[in-house]
Amino acid sequence: MKKQIIQLTVFVTISLILISLGCKGRAKPDKDGNAFFRSAKPIWPKGRETEMNLFVGFRTVFNKPADGKTVLNITGSSLYRISLNGEFIGHGPARGPHDYYRVDKWNLDNLKDKNILTVEVAGYNANSFYLLDQPSFLQAEVVSGDTVLASTAGKGTNFKAYVIEQKVQKVRRYAFQRTFSEYYRLDADFDQLWRNCPKPAVSEVKSAVLPEKKLLERRVPYPKFQLYKPLKHISTGSVETDVETKLKKFWWMTVKKGKLTTDGKSVFKSFPDEEFDVEMLFKLQRTRSNIDKKINKPFSANDSFGLSAKSFCIIDFGTNFSGFLGSTIKCESKTELFLTFDEILIGDDVDFTRLGCVNAVGCELEPGIYNIETFEPYTMRYLKIIVLDGKCEISNVYLRDMANPQTSRASFECSDNNLNRIFGAAVETARQNSVDIFTDCPSRERAGWLCDSFFTSRVVCDLSGNTTVEKNFLENYLLAEKFKYLPDGMLAMCYPADHYDGVFIPNWAMWFVVELEEYLERSGDRELVDALEPKVMALFDYFKKFKNDDGLLEKLENWIFIEWSKANEFIQELNYPTNMLYAGALSAAGRMYGRSELLTEAENIRKVIREQSFNGQFFVDNAARNKEGRHMLKPTNNTTEVCQYYAFFFDVATPESHNELWQRLVNEFGPKREETKAYPDVYPTNMLVGNMLRLELLSRYGFCRQLRQTLPPYFLYMAEKTGTLWEHVSDTASCNHGFASHAAHCLYRDILGIHKIDRRAKIIYLRFSDVDLKWCKGKIPVEDGLVSVSWEYDDKGKFTYKADVPAGYKIKVNDQTAK
Repeated sequence: MKKQIIQLTVFVTISLILISLGCKGRAKPDKDGNAFFRSAKPIWPKGRETEMNLFVGFRTVFNKPADGKTVLNITGSSLYRISLNGEFIGHGPARGPHDYYRVDKWNLDNLKDKNILTVEVAGYNANSFYLLDQPSFLQAEVVSGDTVLASTAGKGTNFKAYVIEQKVQKVRRYAFQRTFSEYYRLDADFDQLWRNCPKPAVSEVKSAVLPEKKLLERRVPYPKFQLYKPLKHISTGSVETDVETKLKKFWWMTVKKGKLTTDGKSVFKSFPDEEFDVEMLFKLQRTRSNIDKKINKPFSANDSFGLSAKSFCIIDFGTNFSGFLGSTIKCESKTELFLTFDEILIGDDVDFTRLGCVNAVGCELEPGIYNIETFEPYTMRYLKIIVLDGKCEISNVYLRDMANPQTSRASFECSDNNLNRIFGAAVETARQNSVDIFTDCPSRERAGWLCDSFFTSRVVCDLSGNTTVEKNFLENYLLAEKFKYLPDGMLAMCYPADHYDGVFIPNWAMWFVVELEEYLERSGDRELVDALEPKVMALFDYFKKFKNDDGLLEKLENWIFIEWSKANEFIQELNYPTNMLYAGALSAAGRMYGRSELLTEAENIRKVIREQSFNGQFFVDNAARNKEGRHMLKPTNNTTEVCQYYAFFFDVATPESHNELWQRLVNEFGPKREETKAYPDVYPTNMLVGNMLRLELLSRYGFCRQLRQTLPPYFLYMAEKTGTLWEHVSDTASCNHGFASHAAHCLYRDILGIHKIDRRAKIIYLRFSDVDLKWCKGKIPVEDGLVSVSWEYDDKGKFTYKADVPAGYKIKVNDQTAK
């Protein structure tokens, strides 16, 4: 009975929280006090709302209102793209949790007397790390003042539905983590006929009204969608086809496909290979490119160039950008064209398979003129355009930017241009990975990963001056009723996502708690943090069954992840970095929720780790049970650099308690160890998360000059090669990873000296250190304006600083000499 009462209490509490957050459904008001929709209802072609990869166009014609602002309120599943009178308006929606949909409001400007509004919607209905596997629909209405001009199954003119078969439906997926590739078969002038002609060149289909949806406000800012043009031509060449070669197959191509079984373990929704209408991946792999001419000349805004059959051209955007790739293509004859792309060049060529996904878009074009733009956003510095058959002229090549627009007011500059380049790359990385939630990368996954978000959230707050994206990110976790196919209490490793295979990372759920405490400090959002308390405590309840007699977690399930290094091989039976992180999560929850028992448990765990893991020189990574009796738990000799950083970061060790180890880490580890080969039996770190933790520890204990010297070897080669920061120390994986933008946070905090901003108390804490620079200046936005700080050394070595802060803010300065 007691258990039932507790469960009922938790249910009622969560229900009240959801009500207080305004998540009741269609009539919920937005932040302006208006209902999301006045009459629109969700619609989709009848009986096809669960069909995979169906591309549907919705179209309405409305007259310009006499006066008043005209707004399109819209949401849908999976993704939509809006055009007004043939011009791009927007792309969305912002992502929400299962069974909730965020509503966008787009201003419709420059109206004509009669206006054609088109909304193209991709209904993917496939599990991924990127978009939820939920039935497809569109709900939209155009309003001006109190008048509904057009809507889906409501007042005003109706939106009519058209299945756009020109976008090929049965294709291979783009990646395991994302949904389907793009391939088009277009008739002459299809784009103009579809978007601009009052009678479109496709047949109308009957729509059905679907059940009412639960709606949420978008909250996060809208991208500006500015156009980036290429900087230069790289090369041209010829293409051989039908080349005999060993075809590269991605690991996810062997994953079992089909509908879910009763245990949810048939994990991958896709079309069977034999049903593909086209196969880009293998066809392109059977080509061989031969560079005939290296051009390396600037790309003019008005440049156009011709490509004939079996030829290609490689173009450089100069920086690794994310967005929608477009161009104007004039075909003299029927043409088969492919756009392939990547973040780097391998040799002198684009390897569209490097990331383990299909970085290619295909088109079959009849003679005519086409304004082509990809429906999905992609990430690239280099674009390779290949024509296999036919002949065409290509002009107006661009990438329509898909990024957070709120980073433009932030700035950083100093007397070392290498640091300036790192800052620029960090900003570029952060803005591309914080569009609607925090993402790991904008390319292969676009997924909202925990742990990555701990680092990205700090930077985006610095650059934007708010925690809006983080609130959406955390709210998605709150409103998810449960994470299907995961154990009770476990949090999804990335979300919104469908984890039909039951895979999760217990460590990442712990990082969620650590981030949540920092979010409370950044935002003061006690309501959201308190609402998440039941989920935090349920997570700790999940871990209880793994506690051994010493109170440590042992033999954890599933994907135990420390970092991308040798450390991931030393995870069983008892992993000490995991338990260090666990102690950090317990402490964070104890402080957030006033639970002294969690603080006590955390200290006991730290004490046991110190006794078991530290061998007098280093902390070892794991321990195993005696094979004979399975009773004795014996630490191994497996030792990694990242384990040491976990120990200090989560307060298992301090420079005072383990001074010899600390001095060893400070003076003999880090980027220099690659040359010195010191301690070869201690396996080195990678970017995620070891290098980041090292920087954090140098900052925590005041080694700012050494941190400044560490930043270039960690990040400069990345900034120079792609203009963004990477997932690994090498370019073998994503070269645009959100967490790595944390370098900007280090530059603000440890180089410029804006050590901390208490946004609630309106206090700016400055900490200046001797970082071997002549001058430095920067700006960080806050809710009320800009915090501007600058400092310099004159010719005589005298240090002066200047700080301008908004009215109502106080400054506290702690001069500190770097060690």
